[in-house]
Amino acid sequence: MDLSLLVVFVLASFLGFELISKVPATLHTPLMSGSNAISGITIVGAILVMGETGSPLAKWVGFAALVLATINVVGGFLVTDRMLEMFKPRVPAPEAVASAPEASNGVKA
Repeated sequence: MDLSLLVVFVLASFLGFELISKVPATLHTPLMSGSNAISGITIVGAILVMGETGSPLAKWVGFAALVLATINVVGGFLVTDRMLEMFKPRVPAPEAVASAPEASNGVKA
C-alpha cells in the first residue's frame, strides 16, 4: 500500500472531523444533505474503477462502493425533502375550516 494514500486518508479524516465539529447544530441537516449529494462523485469513481480494472476483487469493491454511495445519495435527497416539508406552511384540514366560523361566533350546532 502506498504510504501517501494512507497519509491523505488520515489527514482527510482529521480535517473532516474538525470541520463537522465546528458547524452549528442548526446547519447539520443542510450540510449533511449537501455532502450526500457530493457522494455522486463516489458513484462516478466506482463506475470508472469497475470499468477499467480486470481484477474481480476490485470489481466487487467498486460494486459495493456504487451500492453504498447510491444509498447515501438517495437517503440524502429523502432527508432534504423531509426537511423542506417542515418549512412549508401548514394548510388547515377541511373540517377545521368548515367549523371555524361556528367556533369564532360562539354558536353551537
